[in-house]
Amino acid sequence: MKNFFLILFLTALTFSCVGTSSVGIFGSGVSIAYDPRTVGMQIDDSIMQKNLVGRLALTDKKYIINISPKVLDGNIYLSGKVDEPEEKLKIIKAAWETKGARSVQSTITIKGKSNFKSTAKDILITSQLKTALIFNKLTKASNYTIDTIEGKIYIFGIAMTKDEKEKVLSEADQIHGVKDVVPSIYLVEELSRHKN
Repeated sequence: MKNFFLILFLTALTFSCVGTSSVGIFGSGVSIAYDPRTVGMQIDDSIMQKNLVGRLALTDKKYIINISPKVLDGNIYLSGKVDEPEEKLKIIKAAWETKGARSVQSTITIKGKSNFKSTAKDILITSQLKTALIFNKLTKASNYTIDTIEGKIYIFGIAMTKDEKEKVLSEADQIHGVKDVVPSIYLVEELSRHKN
């Protein structure tokens, strides 16, 4: 009888682990499953991002909500809104001072410079591009961060191939109302740890 319960327990434990793994691949962990960075690169980027968020929070707690930093292979991408131009400069300076920073891209805007109509158009443009990338079999939508500000699309991410990079840019160019496309798309072969 003890052996029966032991086998039942081990079977339940095994299937529960398999179920958790499936959720990681097909559920909320989709971006991890397709991320071409090594685990070490992901950890380094995560540490840099947490350090930057911590420094920004110490400067002013509102930055936790208003500023969204992303780090990819040591390249920092900042988006969000601030009240004054001086704040934007302070945040960019903090990003450059983050240990391991290779570059800093910013789409931080100053509040009050955009109206409801332009903000609604920007949200529509961003959602159209995200949808196009999801349905395009040649692109991995989860590898890109997209922001649209006053009709300009800012794309930050990793492309597996040059064809994928060109397809992402082509999809962005085809969206109605886009004034400009500003890419910061890195090819897998360009990532620091993939170079010889």
